[in-house]
Amino acid sequence: MKLDKIDLKILKILQQKGKITNVQLSNQVGLSPGPTLERVRKLESSGIIKNYHARLDLNKIGLGFTALINLSLGRQKENTIMNFKKAISEIDEVVECYQLTGNYDYQLKVVVKDIPSFEALIADKLSKIEEIGSMQTMVVLSELKQNSVVPLDYSLDIYEIK
Repeated sequence: MKLDKIDLKILKILQQKGKITNVQLSNQVGLSPGPTLERVRKLESSGIIKNYHARLDLNKIGLGFTALINLSLGRQKENTIMNFKKAISEIDEVVECYQLTGNYDYQLKVVVKDIPSFEALIADKLSKIEEIGSMQTMVVLSELKQNSVVPLDYSLDIYEIK
């Protein structure tokens, strides 16, 4: 599949402003609303655009404690990994989970109200996952950067997807 300059522009704008109307988007990319909507639908149906999100101010909604937890599994058997993934997917406070290379197997990003809530998460949920062998926690003090726009070369005339 190939993306042209207009597709790339659509992707960049939608990453910056997911709530933009189709008319506003069409004005910004220089097409009429019909062809713009058709291109957006093509990007969605191909799976390039997976979904749209509202980014929340966590402090304003009472979720002011974020931590990163690096963890290793006790064993690397197929059942162990499958059980771990299932258990983690059921914990709402785990908002991101990455499989890693290096000293740890996974990194979790957890968001909770406060330190007592974090302690409860560890005691009541994470410690009950038998597959976890070890954990190291890092508390996030502040967010310096979160960019929703991925680093594509938006100046290209054609971008080929492999």
